[in-house]
Amino acid sequence: MQYDNGGELLVAHLKSLGIDTVFGVVSVHNLPLVEAVDRHLRFVPVRHEATAVNAADGYGRARGSIGCALTSTGTGAGNAAGSLIEALASGTAVLHVTGQVESAYLGTGRGFIHETKDQLGMLSAVSAYAATVTSARDAGRVLRWATSAALAVPGGPASVEWPIDLQYAAQEDPEEAGPGASGPSPDAVELAAAQALLSGSRRPLIWAGGGACRARPELLALLEATGAGLLTSNSGRGSVPEDHPLVIGNFATTPAARALLAEADVLVTVGTHFRSNETADYGLKLPDAHIQIDVDADALGRVYPARHALHGDAAGVLPTLTGAAVRADTDWTARVTAVREEVRAALHEGIGPQAAICDALAAALPRGTVVARDVTIPSSSWGNRLLPIHDPRANVFPRGGGIGQGLGMGIGAALARPDEPTVVIAGDGGLAVHFGELLTVAQERPRLTLIVFNDGGYGVLRNMQDKYAERRSGVDLFTPDFGPLAAACALPYARIAAPADAAPVLEAALAADGPTLVEVDLAALGPMKNPFTPPVKIPTA
Repeated sequence: MQYDNGGELLVAHLKSLGIDTVFGVVSVHNLPLVEAVDRHLRFVPVRHEATAVNAADGYGRARGSIGCALTSTGTGAGNAAGSLIEALASGTAVLHVTGQVESAYLGTGRGFIHETKDQLGMLSAVSAYAATVTSARDAGRVLRWATSAALAVPGGPASVEWPIDLQYAAQEDPEEAGPGASGPSPDAVELAAAQALLSGSRRPLIWAGGGACRARPELLALLEATGAGLLTSNSGRGSVPEDHPLVIGNFATTPAARALLAEADVLVTVGTHFRSNETADYGLKLPDAHIQIDVDADALGRVYPARHALHGDAAGVLPTLTGAAVRADTDWTARVTAVREEVRAALHEGIGPQAAICDALAAALPRGTVVARDVTIPSSSWGNRLLPIHDPRANVFPRGGGIGQGLGMGIGAALARPDEPTVVIAGDGGLAVHFGELLTVAQERPRLTLIVFNDGGYGVLRNMQDKYAERRSGVDLFTPDFGPLAAACALPYARIAAPADAAPVLEAALAADGPTLVEVDLAALGPMKNPFTPPVKIPTA
């Protein structure tokens, strides 16, 4: 195939992937790409390169596919690095295409505008795959290989740097196929032993991580065949809809769930990496009879010992376990459902007046609606646990824990699903990281409700310092008046200052055919009954 320039080739590749919206910042070093995308698809000019990647990440998650971000070389690519780290931590498929100086000057260090030392090395460190376009005949192959790497399991971002002269050049694409993918298969002896262990179980539990989201029917079949309880990591939420009576959810570290783990006679874990914040900083005890399934060989036994480590894709491995499963004791299944209700009731009680907001969202949101949750107290305390998730594509949050990424992810998700409402939960501190993206929301007018929980700073760290330290440091921040700020950005504004405000304000915002900024005035609303602090060890405590 022949293309007038690299932009036309890129558009053809994106169309083949079903991508209709691309996020980026225009530059002299990506102009042919941006112009072609804007001519044939939808180009969203975000205000910062980090947001371009976050938005592409959210777009891909909401569609269950892949997103694309365009950035410039040098500083622009460097600005994107933090968000690439998030996509790498989450295994999200993102195609990141960045510029590069003219190929004749590449690597010369002469100070060409936007030049940086070893950009490819930087991108390799924060991407699952990184490559340089070296000729006008090579670009199509590089894009296909990068996309294959991003979509592979466990996946992650793929970065392509493209010298500007080769972007302008006419392209000849031989259309050679990308690399094929073949998944691992578990050892037959280990698999048979795991089947035997499960067949003798009467008090089973299952723990689903992000890898289980690729095997939803198979996981549901095992759950219902065994009558086991299902714990999840944050990433595994929605792998089975959370209104299923056997889904305990992201509550493994609660006292009631710990008691279940202590009494379980087998635990099957599926595609989870046991992150520190979901295991009480690795203080959570798991059963010795542990069957671990993961496509990533390095994950097997890395955090907790596995009696039977099954290296394979969950969709292929789970049916073999289901075939050997027997039904749990009736009283065990009844206890699972009781724990499910107990942990939810306890959390609902502990969050005090914020429970009204959680309840209002749960009632007003259509099933499967994306809720993009930045790192903030409402997300960490109840958004990641109590607010129900029924589809993993709706479960959008920064898995690497970086603050300030939620709005960009929400913008991407909202534009991926333009006919549905999207909600972003953010704090005033996290939102301030990327205030400029309020202008992107104002310009693009997505159907997005941005809920800003305003406590005048970094509330999580403030709670930690109030509990463990003698003084506060760096946590009390100047916060704008959000009403005039919204007006300056041509955004509708509403305020929640009492529990009774939650339902009417959120119902109206979610029904709107465009964006709304909703401020939750936490000083007026009142405190949680139990102040939230993260499960981080403090040596001096």
